[in-house]
Amino acid sequence: MGMKNSHPKLFPGDIVEYPRNKYFSHFGIYFGERDGVPYVAHLTCRDSDTQIPLFGRALRSEVKLDPLEFLGDNFKVKNMLDGTHAPRDFHTVVKPAIEDMIGREVTFDILFHNSEHQATLFRYGVKKSQQIEKIYEHILPAWKKLFEEKKL
Repeated sequence: MGMKNSHPKLFPGDIVEYPRNKYFSHFGIYFGERDGVPYVAHLTCRDSDTQIPLFGRALRSEVKLDPLEFLGDNFKVKNMLDGTHAPRDFHTVVKPAIEDMIGREVTFDILFHNSEHQATLFRYGVKKSQQIEKIYEHILPAWKKLFEEKKL
């Protein structure tokens, strides 16, 4: 569903995933149409004067509203927590939260507040990043071994 050259049916409040490479994706919330153009709200540091430095933080990031395909034409719907968390109502909760956050300065942190965290926070009221959890599954055993060998 929703890979290149296919356009999944989107509903306001859906999480939209834009795969970037083998390991990471960018996420946003489908906002609906304005003048016939579909929009997505997403956390970005694109226009910030701060690039993401070595430690994965950008102090001057913000939630932006951009045309859906501005972020790429390879996207899919990924409401990944629907089985465990109830989606919040778009019109009474999610949309006002997005509108309140647009343009507000936010700290982007790859581990603790990335675009996936922001999208799940809008949709479910819970910050969660499955892509970071997957990385932790690989890193933690290596760290544990280094710690036990007193190399960390």
